[in-house]
Amino acid sequence: MSAMDFEYAIKKDVRNNPIVRELDEARQRQLWRSAAVGGLLVAVVLFSAWQHFELVQHGYRIQQLQQDRASEEEINRHLRLEVETLRSPARIERIATRELHMVTPASGQAIVIERVTPAAPPEKSVVASR
Repeated sequence: MSAMDFEYAIKKDVRNNPIVRELDEARQRQLWRSAAVGGLLVAVVLFSAWQHFELVQHGYRIQQLQQDRASEEEINRHLRLEVETLRSPARIERIATRELHMVTPASGQAIVIERVTPAAPPEKSVVASR
């Protein structure tokens, strides 16, 4: 056995005692304060971004609603035109004579009923009271 072999045969005393550090209270407070300020800044930036995003979304929604309203107004105009076309007296007379085989009455057969509006009551009238 050589001297090198002999060195490994001896048990070496290795101490693995953990080193315990004391906490620096001032540095801990500064760390927490920095973390709180950073968190607050992140919250403010996120809130601002959220508000901006919502504003943009509402703008898009308003634009979409305006387009929908314009298209609905166009449909309304077409429907009103169609109603007026369907109500025309010439069309009604044409359908009555051609499809329903009605005839126009002679001048002696027609009776014209006029709408009569009721007369206004006299200014001084006596009304029975109970």
